[in-house]
Amino acid sequence: MITATTQRAPAVAGMFYPGDAASLRDELASCLAAAVPRSGSPGTQSGPALTPEAGRLKALIVPHAGYVYSGGTAGKGYALLAPLADRIRRVVLLGPCHRVAVNGLAAPTVQAFATPLGSIPLDRAALDSLADLPQVVASDAAHAQEHSLEVQLPFLQTVLGEFRLVPL
Repeated sequence: MITATTQRAPAVAGMFYPGDAASLRDELASCLAAAVPRSGSPGTQSGPALTPEAGRLKALIVPHAGYVYSGGTAGKGYALLAPLADRIRRVVLLGPCHRVAVNGLAAPTVQAFATPLGSIPLDRAALDSLADLPQVVASDAAHAQEHSLEVQLPFLQTVLGEFRLVPL
């Protein structure tokens, strides 16, 4: 059973994105719905056509600001995962740490990260396998108030459903 002491609570829900599940689902639906494939007509949509080759998509680079600023762009990226959702079981997130100085990668020790949409289990086996690397430090403080990874989680929950998380 995951308890408050073994789970990272949302730090920026209600500020960077809606803090209640219903409003958050609506916001995510809008962001993802805006990520329609280009029709090929000039001026219909800017950016690359959203047609990932099956199995070739290995990474996304998405913004980490509040949804009012970055939700549309993030939605275009996360929409690319939808066709691959049944194959993705582990997500590795790499992000900056704005509030705590970290030399290397900060690995949390908790069992799960929470959002208004529910709890996401961490892949403890994967995190434990990284623990002895010299560039990895155990740090819940680095994650506690950090938004860079947290704002990604509701998109992932919506597009992928169930998965295990490796937040660094």
